Order: sequence, then structure tokens, then C-alpha cells
Amino acid sequence: MEHGASPSTVLFACTMNAVRSPMAAALMRHLTGRRIYVESAGVRAGRLDPMAVAAMEEIGLEIGEHRPRCFEDLEDGSFDLVITLSPEAHHKAMELTRTADTRVEYWPTMDPTVADGSREQRLSAYRAVRDQLLERLKTRFAAPAAADT
Repeated sequence: MEHGASPSTVLFACTMNAVRSPMAAALMRHLTGRRIYVESAGVRAGRLDPMAVAAMEEIGLEIGEHRPRCFEDLEDGSFDLVITLSPEAHHKAMELTRTADTRVEYWPTMDPTVADGSREQRLSAYRAVRDQLLERLKTRFAAPAAADT
């Protein structure tokens, strides 16, 4: 698959599948509908972070039913593209796809769980991650311009 090509299946991966990858998957589903099959996983399965749920609800996307899982929990491990959001997930994805025809892209993404301060200050870190992912997704998966526009 060429770098700019649109994949038919995408896996987002982070460390615990509790914040970054579920946010990215929900944003991607929102942007592409059923055009692209989207999943998310982590190196380890954590617990869904309520702050991630709150940040996504602010823009009308619901991830509260997401159940974090790890790579090994995936029913089908074959994806056209794996987008990793943490160094640990990137190493795991490279290890798992070394013999597959899968493109792996690393999008370094801050872990908002390390933010300190008031609830509002911490939520601001989650919003920043959400917004960064949204912009990156829009850029990476922008619909091709129509020839007559």
C-alpha cells in the first residue's frame, strides 16, 4: 500500500487501549463512516479512562462502551495499516507485522494521563490529544479532491 493510499482496514494501537487508541478509532469512524474498517488495541489492556470519555463526549462522540483489549485479543490480526501512538505499541506492532504486508506508521502522541493539576487542567490535556489526533487524521485521510472543483 502506498503511503498516501487509503487503506480498507486500520488498527490504532497505544499502550493500554484506554485513552489514545480508542479516541483515534472513534474519530476515524466518525470521519470515514463504514468506508474503512477500524479497530484499536493496546500492548496491555487497561481500564477505559473516564477523562477520555468526557473529552470525546464534548464533541459528540461516545466511547463509554469501549472495552480495552490487547493485540492478542484481536480476532483478525491482519490490517492494511497500523497506526501506533506510543513507543511501546510501535515496537509491538513492528514485531507482529514483520512478516505481514502491513504498513506501520508511528504518530508520537502525548499520554494525557501524566498531566497534573485540577480536573479542568487534566481534561485540557485530553482535549489536546483528541484535537491533535483529529487534525492528523484529517490530514492523513483527506478525501481526494474532485477533478472538477
